[in-house]
Amino acid sequence: MQQSGPDRGCVNGPTILLVDDEAPLRQVLRARLTARGYSIQEASSGEEVLRTVGGMQPDVIILDIGLPGIDGIEVTRRLRPSVQTPIIMLSVHAADSDKIAALDAGANDYLTKPCDLGELLDRIRRALRPATFNGAGVFTAGDLVVDVNRQAVHVANEPVRLTAAEYDLLKVLVLNAGRLLTQGRLAKEIWSEKSYDDARQLLRTTIRSLRQKLDTDSSQPGHIATEPGVGYRLRIPPPE
Repeated sequence: MQQSGPDRGCVNGPTILLVDDEAPLRQVLRARLTARGYSIQEASSGEEVLRTVGGMQPDVIILDIGLPGIDGIEVTRRLRPSVQTPIIMLSVHAADSDKIAALDAGANDYLTKPCDLGELLDRIRRALRPATFNGAGVFTAGDLVVDVNRQAVHVANEPVRLTAAEYDLLKVLVLNAGRLLTQGRLAKEIWSEKSYDDARQLLRTTIRSLRQKLDTDSSQPGHIATEPGVGYRLRIPPPE
């Protein structure tokens, strides 16, 4: 396991574990991320990650899906019972099926290689940005406020009445704020008693009605972002 950063003796910024079997790619990303204040640790195989990640406690893991031996999806699946560190999956494959498999295994996000550095930095910042809950279980994102304990929702200080399905869906998105959730996971979690096709249709209908109630300011991005063919995420706005 290698480590590099602005100061090897002192972590000046969040620590990223960069996992890829291609040394030249790791070298490029290490240089670019280090220049932006991140401390970088490296691994070249899934086996190395599983053996050492517990002692490193990185803030974010950037993980190649196509590792030799234990691939990135299996690494993620094995990590998730004990490691909740955000995982950004990288892959040369852009198929929706690959994205869905990675996200359902427990990845937080997915980018296709070669990825734009600005986009990667945005995903890292998003992974590091925690959902905003106060001590009473109240979530805040822009003008959206959700009191999870009281099941109360406000937008721009006005109460919003939701159906049971709308609230259940919003709660799942809130508890995973910033994380891309697949359509299959959401459909199964909210409508487990329905057939897959029926649950997917209910999901699309409920997302549409939820957006109509939450997005009252047309000049601002909607609270729920769509990854076409994959799923949805609740946006967490950057700190002011």
